[in-house]
Amino acid sequence: MNKPAGTHESYAARFVSEIFPERYKRGALHGERYTSADFFAREWENVWTKVWLVIARTAEIPEAGDFVVEDIGPESILVVRQEDGGIRAFYNVCQHRGNRLVQPAEGSMPSFTCDYHSWTWGIDGSLVSVQDEGDFSEGSPCGTVRLEEMKCEVFAGFFFVNMDKDGISLKDYLGPIWDRWQVYPVENMTRVQALTVSLPSNWKALHDNFSEVYHFATVHAPYLDYLEDDFRDISCEIFDQGHTVMHMKGGLPSAHYLDSDLPPISEQLGAELRRWDLDPADFTDRPTETRLALQRQKRTLGPARGHTHYEKMSDSQLTDSHHYTIFPNFSAGMLADGILFHRLRPHATDPNQSYYDVFYYASGDDAFSSMSTAAGGGLAEAEREYVAFGEKSLGALLDGDVGTMATQQKGLRSRGYRGGVLADQEYRLAFYHHMIDRYMAGYRPGKP
Repeated sequence: MNKPAGTHESYAARFVSEIFPERYKRGALHGERYTSADFFAREWENVWTKVWLVIARTAEIPEAGDFVVEDIGPESILVVRQEDGGIRAFYNVCQHRGNRLVQPAEGSMPSFTCDYHSWTWGIDGSLVSVQDEGDFSEGSPCGTVRLEEMKCEVFAGFFFVNMDKDGISLKDYLGPIWDRWQVYPVENMTRVQALTVSLPSNWKALHDNFSEVYHFATVHAPYLDYLEDDFRDISCEIFDQGHTVMHMKGGLPSAHYLDSDLPPISEQLGAELRRWDLDPADFTDRPTETRLALQRQKRTLGPARGHTHYEKMSDSQLTDSHHYTIFPNFSAGMLADGILFHRLRPHATDPNQSYYDVFYYASGDDAFSSMSTAAGGGLAEAEREYVAFGEKSLGALLDGDVGTMATQQKGLRSRGYRGGVLADQEYRLAFYHHMIDRYMAGYRPGKP
């Protein structure tokens, strides 16, 4: 992969030139990072509680009193739409005796009543009423006790929370991503796939997978008819904040695919060409030109077909996958008309288990939607499903990624695993783990 360019020596650039060759190319990714209860506990305190975490879309709670509850590790987070239209986030725990306050994962309530002693809380976190209010010798707790609140901000139609009250703003945390995502019509997209999978692996294992394309030719061999997987033709950027983006050319067969005995224009690519009034037969002898042809057609025909956001996009954004990883647990494949949303969440107590949320958001039909479980389902809002590992297909592309998780976790527990030997192209993955190490050593964004 190309190394990040810049006019000054950023921390990210120094990592590539100095730190990666020195430590991470051989033996730094020990199995204990994925299996140790001690590492798991320190990681929770030093990483998860100090960063911005994506929770859900603002469109999911449009009216006052609408709420969602999301569990991340040992914490349960309650996010509520307010009377003034704002959003607030609270730890989902009653301040009387520590009972979990709200049990449903989503819904709408004018207030929240604990099912242990009936303490009732307003949607703004204030204590509204208690049983036997006169039985408090120090005076009624109403008006003085509140739910414990955490920082909550909105970006691109998603709300994020941060347990660190002294943490930097979400805009500063996201850095360049804040501006880059503005061209995508995220807020107008429909969630057409919504699956939460319990995985028999550490949360980082699958996130590692999304940080490199080294596995593509092996794991995704049947699906390289639309994305270029040759690392020499893929660019990658890493940012000082810990986030990264990988630019994968789309709308053309990969070099590996063209080396096979398969027809140069696949069924999927042919369907995309026809959708944009291009004849697949015209490209049989020049299959690598389909990407540029699609870009021209989208530029010409897109706005009249309702894709007005194309006018703000670069040619690359019209056809390619710009795959972002937002530290520490969120990945998003940003496409011209869709987002493949990946979020990994740790188990409350076991480093060998995790939860994978894979959602697909779409603003129109596109080639990538055929790889999701929503293929053929149109743009109907999908209800969230909770499934066990292997219980249901996640779509043709992702089944390969998730399928290796159980066997990899077993291998990571082996005393015979020596900590990895990374190829140069895997520096994006190494940077991700380096940021975890920095946080574990006391690093906090925006602070010296």
